[in-house]
Amino acid sequence: MVGNHWLRMSKLISVVNIGEALKIQTINPATEQIIGEYEAISEQQVNEEVSHSRMIYETIWKKFDISERAKLLRNLSSMLLHRKMEYATMITNEMGKPISESLKEIEKCSWVCNYYADNGKKFLERERIQTDAKDSYVQFDPLGVIGCIMPWNFPFWQVLRFCLPALLAGNTVVLKHSSVCIDAGNAIQQALEDIGFPKGVFRHITGNYLVGEALAKANVDAVSITGSTKAGIRVAEIASKNLHKFILELGGSDPFIVLKDADIEMAAKVGVSSRFLNNGQSCIAAKRFIVEQSVVEEFTKKYVENVQAQIIGDPLDSKTTIGPLVRDDSRNVIINQIERSALKGAKVLIGGDVPKRLGFYFNPTVLSNVTPDMAISKEEVFGPVAPILSAKDHVEAIKFANDTEFGLGASIWSENFARENNLAKDIEAGMVFVNSMVISDPRMPFGGIKNSGIGRELSNYGLKEFVNIKSVIIN
Repeated sequence: MVGNHWLRMSKLISVVNIGEALKIQTINPATEQIIGEYEAISEQQVNEEVSHSRMIYETIWKKFDISERAKLLRNLSSMLLHRKMEYATMITNEMGKPISESLKEIEKCSWVCNYYADNGKKFLERERIQTDAKDSYVQFDPLGVIGCIMPWNFPFWQVLRFCLPALLAGNTVVLKHSSVCIDAGNAIQQALEDIGFPKGVFRHITGNYLVGEALAKANVDAVSITGSTKAGIRVAEIASKNLHKFILELGGSDPFIVLKDADIEMAAKVGVSSRFLNNGQSCIAAKRFIVEQSVVEEFTKKYVENVQAQIIGDPLDSKTTIGPLVRDDSRNVIINQIERSALKGAKVLIGGDVPKRLGFYFNPTVLSNVTPDMAISKEEVFGPVAPILSAKDHVEAIKFANDTEFGLGASIWSENFARENNLAKDIEAGMVFVNSMVISDPRMPFGGIKNSGIGRELSNYGLKEFVNIKSVIIN
């Protein structure tokens, strides 16, 4: 679930060449202090890691009974809760989200462990099909080695929501995590090994985007990437040349539609949470607030009041609701988007600038008089910026909502009209939420259409993405 920055991975962190080795420095975005220095592996080393993963798959992991794998997931769930503060602090230090949100991320990871431990066996049971044969059924076998390229904005959740169902199905996994959160990638590998996963079932490799490309080229059976549309196209291009299956979870510009029969006060309150969660750096954040004209003034007033109540500060402080952005030049991208929109008439109601403090902070921002043709509407905005658009009626609101290259999620706020008229069917997105913000839930498939991606994660559907759906006919 990351914005439009994956292919610029080398800019997310400090990269320096020392001799012939590529050194990567991770930086705490709140203090601007170096956390650690790591060496990127070579393409040859990537291939060696994948070969080792295949050996472990063939000789050990695929022979495990699913009940044994499920037990390991339960063990992991317990460990995550036991070490919750340690892991949450690691997340906050590496990418800057408030500690309260990092703690919730680890709790959610524990939940997804138990969800697949409880339901995976049922999901993977043979499906009997009535045919003319003596016996016929569909069985679900692991594919083999799955390569995954994951982003920095949810360092534990993004990885575990993908890899746990893949591992439960009997696959092995090679992860190329973001260069921003190398400690998180290493910690996940160590956690899996500590609770009993055979060494090599899950491997974390370190590097920049070139290492990600090398992984997509390697002898894997499938590739999963969460990143930008541009990054997804690149990975799909590489994977396709080798006929590797790929799953793409890409960017979003989710509409937050407020109709005239909505609970305006609740919509404004939840809308702030949806937009500013993770410091505004989430693919499923509300990116465009599309409000019916008759209630736009009331909504805007209440929305601004809620934004003014946000607390910018040290992300390790439990009272903080907005921390720093992941990198310094993220602010330049946002300022450019605001300036180009202002030239077309957008009005900054609050924020729009950089606070005078250490760290990569950006003041929470609300813009009015926004139109669909502005940069703040057309492009994915990865930061704490909320544009408000006025629509004359629900028809225009739906039109504005679909006027985007993306199709990840959407939120509609309406007490009765949206449900009675099934407006969800008119929204071009993979997920539609009525009277709540867009979230990921292990029980529901997660993913988008258009330039937001291909395939699904989570639920039974996400598990089936990384299996061979095999038809067996017996006569």
